Formats: sequence, C-alpha cells, structure tokens
Amino acid sequence: MDRTINIVCFLIFASALTVRSVDPLVLQIAADFSIAPSTAAMLAVGFAAYGFVQPVLGPVADAIGKTKVMIGCLALLAASTFLSAVVTDFTLLFILRVLSGAACGGSFPIGMAMISDLVPLSQRQIVIGRLLSATISGNLLGAAASGMIADVLHWRGVFVVLGFICVIALIAGIVGLRGVPDTPPQPLNVRAVLNRNRQILSIRTARICYLSVVAEALFLFGIFPYVAVLLLAGGEPRASIAGVVIAAFAIGGMVYSLSVRHLLGWFGQKKIMIAGGLIAAAGLLVVAPGPAWPIQAAAFAAMGCGFYMLHASIQVYVTELAPATRSSAVAFHTLSFFIGAGISPIVYGFGLDWAGAPVTLSIAAFGMAAVGVVAAQLLVRPKTA
Repeated sequence: MDRTINIVCFLIFASALTVRSVDPLVLQIAADFSIAPSTAAMLAVGFAAYGFVQPVLGPVADAIGKTKVMIGCLALLAASTFLSAVVTDFTLLFILRVLSGAACGGSFPIGMAMISDLVPLSQRQIVIGRLLSATISGNLLGAAASGMIADVLHWRGVFVVLGFICVIALIAGIVGLRGVPDTPPQPLNVRAVLNRNRQILSIRTARICYLSVVAEALFLFGIFPYVAVLLLAGGEPRASIAGVVIAAFAIGGMVYSLSVRHLLGWFGQKKIMIAGGLIAAAGLLVVAPGPAWPIQAAAFAAMGCGFYMLHASIQVYVTELAPATRSSAVAFHTLSFFIGAGISPIVYGFGLDWAGAPVTLSIAAFGMAAVGVVAAQLLVRPKTA
C-alpha cells in the first residue's frame, strides 16, 4: 500500500505544479499579448474548470475505475501544457488553461478517494496529510520555479518544463498503478448519477462541508492572481519575487502537513479548525496595508498554515460521507471549493479597483475567521461517554 500511496503522491505533485504556475507570470503574459494585467489574471478563473468538471469525473471514476481516470487526465494535462507554450492568441491560451484545469481535476480528488478506499479512517487524516504535502509542494515549486524560469527563459519556457514533468508522471502512473484494487463499479447513467447526488446532498454534514469550502475559497483564494500587481504598486516588479510570496503560502501548508499528527494530539480537531480560520485571517490583515515583500511572504505562510488546518479537517468528514461512491462525494467537495475559487478573483478584482486593498482584504479576513468558527461548531460534535 505504501508504494501505491507514493505513486499517487507523485502524480498529484506533477499535476499540482501547474495549478499556481501562471500567477507569477501575469505581468509578462499581459505585456506579451498587449492586454491589461487584470485580463491576464483571468487565466486563474479558467483553471476553475478543475472544479466544474468534478460532477463528471466523480461518477466516471466510480464507474470505470479511479486509476483509468487519473491516467487519462494526466495525458490531457501533458498535451494542453505543451500547447500552452506555443499559442500566439490569448483566447487560445485561456482555452488551454481551461483544459489543463479540467485535467488536473483527475489528480487530487480522485487520488484522495483512491487512498481513502485503502486506508482505514483512524489513519486517514495522516495519509491525507501526505497527499496534501504532494499538492502543496507542487504548488510551492510551481509558483516559485515558474517565476524564476520566466525571468530567464520567458513565460513560454515554463510550460515546456511543466509538460515534460507531466509526461514523466504519466509513465509512472501507467506502470505503477497497474493492478491497484478498486471499489465495485457503479452504474453510469444519468438517472443513477442524479439519484446518488441527491443522496449525498441530503446528508447534513455534506451540506455543511460543501458550503464551508465555498466560503473559504471565496474569501482567500482571489488574492493570488493579484500578488504581482500588489507588489508592483509597492515598487517590486520582479516575477520571481511574486513567485516567492505565493510559494510562501505552500510553505505554510507544508508546516501543517508535517505537524498534523502532533496538532491533533495536542489540540483536537475543533480547536485546529477555529485556529486555522483565525490564522488565515491574520495573514490577510497583515498583507492589507501593502508591507515589504518579506513581510508579505511571512503573512502568506501564515495563511497557508491556517487554511490547511481548516480545509484538511473538512476533507476528513468528506471522505466518510458515502464510502460506496467516494469519488462522487469528494468530487462535490472539489466542485464546491472551485466555485468559490473561480468567483473569488472576480470579486477581489472589483474590490481592489473600487475599495482598495486594505478594505477588500479586511472584509476577506473577517469572512475567513467566521468560516473557521462556524464550521468547527457545526461539524465537530462532543464525544459521548
């Protein structure tokens, strides 16, 4: 089982490299295509296809097998990433980012469902922490390295490097996941899928989980496409520095994933969730007045740790909603998150244009704190004797 977990982690890592890779490139892409930075930042909205494809990928994975879906999505990701390096039209680049986002949708959600089939609940949060480490480290390197590569080789070179990594992951998945056991196949027809979806959404815990992740993504994730823009307003034009600041969020997430076993033993899940929301809120408040980039990097690290303290706790509840159709339950979780993440850059864009960074980020901070407190109260029940 350890070998399977390691391979799944690598596939997730390779996919995660592409998720935040464009954020430090916004200014270069905008200049290359002669468009406004706010328009180039909409590439992050295109990547929300990661979430919107989940109602399809979840039932398909439950029907034909999680391994087949992961491999097929990796093949699509490799192709769309290579093509992104050669397009000469922004609209085509946006379409390719949509395809890349959809392909990435077959990585972490399906991988988490696959591992949850193999790992008992008592050990699951620790193993999910390993999957998060793969995702976070991919986000970390994807953001930091893309900015550095772009400063040296141009933003198109970023996609070439990412494409080769995706091909390596594809080969590893084809060879390494052969023969991995799966749950019994579920019917794949519209009526059966809709019936399963209704059953999942009728569960109170499911509704709380899904609404919570919409809210946390809405309040937090819209800031990422504007990091380079906010730094430029403070006199820092380098894409590499934007990459470092964004990567600090992932470093904070790594701190959580490496300490989750101890945190659970020391504080318990409820306190972790509340503290996570408050820590993320504090990070937003620090960034609001536009301090020097090292301070912003430290604040983003705090945001990352706080976010994953809250988000990973919710994920554990999601994996137990519907064990027989776990891919579908996890798919709704991911869809919910990316609804919030897809809307968030638009909301942040309006807020930054009309109210400025201090007001916009202060409102977002209040929202993150509220999500942590409310989700903890509703999800974590007192233990009975």
